[in-house]
Amino acid sequence: MATYLLPDHDACYNPKPINGDNQIQTEEQEAYDQKLDAMIATLPKNKGWRSQYIFRYKGFWASREVIRGQLLIGDHFHPQPTDIFLAAFMKCGTTWLKALMFATVNRQRYNFSDHPLLRTGPQSVFPFLDTHIFLDHPITNFDHLPAPRLFATHNAHSSLPTSMTSPASTCKFVYVCRDPKDALISKWHFMRKLRSKELPPISFNEAFELFCNGVSEYGPFWDHVLGYWKASQESPEKILFLKYEDMKREPTVELKKLAAFMGTPFTEEEEKKGVVEEIVKLCSFENLSNLEVNKGGGGGQKFTAKVVVENREFFRKGKVGDWENYLTEEMKNRIDTITINRLKDLTQNTLLYFENIPNNPYPPNPPTPTSRHPNTAMPLPSLSRPTLTYHRHHLDATFFTLHHSSTSTNTH
Repeated sequence: MATYLLPDHDACYNPKPINGDNQIQTEEQEAYDQKLDAMIATLPKNKGWRSQYIFRYKGFWASREVIRGQLLIGDHFHPQPTDIFLAAFMKCGTTWLKALMFATVNRQRYNFSDHPLLRTGPQSVFPFLDTHIFLDHPITNFDHLPAPRLFATHNAHSSLPTSMTSPASTCKFVYVCRDPKDALISKWHFMRKLRSKELPPISFNEAFELFCNGVSEYGPFWDHVLGYWKASQESPEKILFLKYEDMKREPTVELKKLAAFMGTPFTEEEEKKGVVEEIVKLCSFENLSNLEVNKGGGGGQKFTAKVVVENREFFRKGKVGDWENYLTEEMKNRIDTITINRLKDLTQNTLLYFENIPNNPYPPNPPTPTSRHPNTAMPLPSLSRPTLTYHRHHLDATFFTLHHSSTSTNTH
């Protein structure tokens, strides 16, 4: 089972097991784990979706392993100026974005006909920082990765150290959000497959209640999104905020935006040669999900020594609007209402608004003819600030488009 790819070696890195040669380190680790367990014992706990319990730490719910990773990241991880972090709530497009980011950054290194993504699952193309941080003992050293180093995380913005998140730091974040209704459905399917067979399964109704109450790994969902959204407004040059639905609708437009943000823009010659379309095709749901490494057994992602997930589990439907097959009208309205209420504290000075929700108390202001985002034809609401400068990687005018009668679009 793979951990993460070493591009310069075209092979996956696998940590060496701890043995008798470093017994002192093993004893140190045992002492560290005892302190960790003592700290976790003081935290509020609730039912976990994968494990028996999750714990509320610094405002978010997480497993013991994730909390351990957060502590190690804060104490020992040293970001480099060119690092790029892919951040997302679980099941919001991480697999797709991993493939797109890796293929874009490394497009001069590999040919499309013999690309690592054809034989390696997308989850393995770069490290999942949350748990890969402790695959080696006492901490994984990522210095063997070429610049720009790519990492993925599900951690909330406030759960990460300021060495990564401070505007003074030059490392970047790509954040992708998704309609919470689709995120719920996808996460429930994924986590019930990973849940220990020794534990009773979680029904969909139970998962729905937990999700609405903010109780799920890395939740609450709305706080997670808000943290990165606000940070992207404060430092748009540091955080690119993407919507899964936008990527599905216009993948080539969003990919060019992503490449420019990462500092690897497509040249005019590359665009003429169809390189953008080649990457979109390579990383498409249809292509990746039908590769043998991703649909058969034997290929998987190692997150911890005990948690290994088959590649096929990361590919289900890749659709927008699949929630319609699971949620009743009452369920749908409840999540929409929570979304409005949880995000209403963002003032009219933001680009956030909702549309097509019955009785929406926060409708968009009438658009002005000159208020248009440079990357979309969609009008922006009028703002009270006298002057705003829009960067080409800003979020477009809508945040979530919550439809009263949604229709599934692409099957990406």
